[in-house]
Amino acid sequence: MVNNFIFSLLANFTFMAVSVSWFLAQLIKVIIYRFQEGHWNLWHFFEAGGMPSAHSASVTALTLSIALTNGVRTPLFTICLVFALIVMYDATGVRRAAGKQAEILNKIVDDIYSSGRVKVEKLKEILGHDPIEVVAGAILAIIMTMLVYWTYGYVYNQYFFIR
Repeated sequence: MVNNFIFSLLANFTFMAVSVSWFLAQLIKVIIYRFQEGHWNLWHFFEAGGMPSAHSASVTALTLSIALTNGVRTPLFTICLVFALIVMYDATGVRRAAGKQAEILNKIVDDIYSSGRVKVEKLKEILGHDPIEVVAGAILAIIMTMLVYWTYGYVYNQYFFIR
C-alpha cells in the first residue's frame, strides 16, 4: 500500500516537477547564503524569502506542468494560472511590505533596548521577495519542468512502449 502510494507520486509528472523546482530553489538559497555569510547554514533551506523564490518556482512548475499535460484551454490550467499570479503578486507585495515593516520595527526595538538588559525576540525580516527573485524562481521552474517533462517522456517511451 505504501509502495503503491510512493510509486504513484514518483510517476506523477506534476508532483515531480513541483517538487524538483521547489527543492532546487531552496538548495540554491543555501548555496547563495553560504557565499554571503561565509559558512554553511542548512536552516536556510527551510526559510521563506530569498533568491530564488521557491513559492514562485512551485506555482510556476504547477501551472506549466498542467499546461503540458492538460492543455491551456482547461479550467484546471486557468485555476493554476490565477493561483500562480496571486502567489507571485503576494510575494512581491504584501509579504515584502511585511518584511520591510519587520526591519523597521527591529531597528526601533534595538534603539529602545540598546542597554541589553531586556532580551527581545526580533521579527523575521525576509518574508517577501524582490521582483527579480520571483522572476528567477519562475525561470528556474520553467527550465526544471521542461527537463522533468522530457525525462518523463523519454522514460515512458523507453520502458512502456518500446518493449
